[in-house]
Amino acid sequence: MELKVINDQGKASKKLKASDEFFGREYNEDLVHQLVTAYMANARSASSKQKVRSEVAKSTRKPFKQKGTGRARAGMASSPLWRGGGRIFANTGEENYTQKINRKMYRAGLASIFSRLVSEDRLTVVDDLTVDAPKTKLLAEKIKGMGLDSGNVLIITDVLDENLYLSSRNLSNVLVLEANQADPVSLVRFPSVVLTRNAVAKIEEMFA
Repeated sequence: MELKVINDQGKASKKLKASDEFFGREYNEDLVHQLVTAYMANARSASSKQKVRSEVAKSTRKPFKQKGTGRARAGMASSPLWRGGGRIFANTGEENYTQKINRKMYRAGLASIFSRLVSEDRLTVVDDLTVDAPKTKLLAEKIKGMGLDSGNVLIITDVLDENLYLSSRNLSNVLVLEANQADPVSLVRFPSVVLTRNAVAKIEEMFA
C-alpha cells in the first residue's frame, strides 16, 4: 500500500510505499484491548501496603463481656469486621501484576493499531520534522502548518532530535518519541499520530 506524505509545511510530497501487513491489516479489537491492558499492568508498581489484624495497633483485650449485652460477641478490636481493624485480604506491597504478551502478539497488535490509524485518517507521514532551536513556538507553528490544529499529537521519529524534544515539553498535548519507544497506550490515546518517513522504515524493520 502507499501512504500519503506531506512536508513540514503541510504540502503533499512523494507517496511512501509501506507494508500491507503492518499498515493495511484488519483491525483486531480484542487483541488491541489485551495488548493495552497488559502494557498498563506491566507498568504498575505494587506500592500499596495494608495491615492485617496482627499488625494493627489495637488492644487484644476482649471489648465487652460475651453475654448479656445484646450485641454480637467480639474477641478483640483488631477484628476485620470492626472499624479500624485489620484487612482480611490485605495488600502486601509484593504483588506481581505483570501479564505476558509474546512477541508475535505484540507485533500483530501494533500492526492492528497502525492499520486502524491509517483507515481512520489519523496517521500523518511527514518527510522530516525538525526545529532550528529548542523553542515551543517553533514546534507549535509547525504542527499548525501541517493542519493539526488540535495540538493533541503524538510525534514518532527514527532518531530523537534534541531540539524537537525540548520544544515539545511545554506543549501538554504533544509527545515526541523514538520509533523503538512507541507504545500501544500512546498510539491509542492520541487522536493524531505523526510519523517521519524514516520512522516508518524503522518500524517496519523492527517488526518485520
